Amino acid sequence: MEKSIRLRDKEEAYALFGERDRHLKMIRGHFDVKVFARDNNLRIAGEEQGVLDAYVALLTLIEKVRKYGQIRTQDVESALLRLDAPDVSSDGEIAPLGLKGAKPMTPGQAAYIEAIQTSNVVFGVGPAGTGKTFLATSMAVAALIHGNVSKLVLVRPAVEAGEKLGFLPGDYQAKVNPYLRPIFDALGAMLPMQQIQRYIERDVIEVAPLAYMRGRTLDRAFILLDEAQNTTPKQMLMFLTRLGRRSKAVVTGDISQTDLPDGQRSGLVDVVDRLDGVEGVKVCRLGNSDIVRDDMVQRIIDAYEASDAKRNGEK
Repeated sequence: MEKSIRLRDKEEAYALFGERDRHLKMIRGHFDVKVFARDNNLRIAGEEQGVLDAYVALLTLIEKVRKYGQIRTQDVESALLRLDAPDVSSDGEIAPLGLKGAKPMTPGQAAYIEAIQTSNVVFGVGPAGTGKTFLATSMAVAALIHGNVSKLVLVRPAVEAGEKLGFLPGDYQAKVNPYLRPIFDALGAMLPMQQIQRYIERDVIEVAPLAYMRGRTLDRAFILLDEAQNTTPKQMLMFLTRLGRRSKAVVTGDISQTDLPDGQRSGLVDVVDRLDGVEGVKVCRLGNSDIVRDDMVQRIIDAYEASDAKRNGEK
């Protein structure tokens, strides 16, 4: 299939294509199409869906060029991400958070989402099944789609249980995948895996162990630290000091499920004590009433808590 677009002049073409055709290359790679430019004419060729998507993206960017006189690389990224956004209704309205199913189910979750929208650093603390990771990942993807951030960084501590990370089989990605699987699962509920892989290859989405954050500064990024109960206080401080300009961090964890050695204070417990009440920081404590998994999960948690309370009473 082929589609054609007529540009006004060479200045418009230069603004659209970017320096050394950078923007054009991004569009070609994203949609796997060929784009030919000659005498202010653009010709798009390739598979039907790719051509149609590239055509819409180019029209959107041309409109920006004609309005502002130029576009940035971030504008191109934003246009490409919006085309990939799921769950757009027939009247063009985007679903809550811009994502299918990513909406609060309880008052506690609603307060959690509001905190993410309004605060620079948010701590989501609560038991399994309360939507801590899923909602935070949803908000992160929505921020990426809507152009509020240019990068999504998903981080998890690699706490080992018996086997050393270096002794596990495979390359680096194979070694860390078991620790990052829950984050991939949350992403997979919102975006096609093929699209996630494309974003990872283009470094729009980065999934990494916590140790790989040392020495970095992340600007205009949405950073999610999951399973934070397994960090040490030093690791938590290291993570929080990675924040750069126009960045947001969400830290999630369940302080009842720490896998740290006995006697080691959890970085999540430590940081909540230190930062609760600091301007720009919000601590959201989710409880059993916020559990949205199968009812069995809530019954199990209630039973464990009742049993612990009984044992403590006997002691």
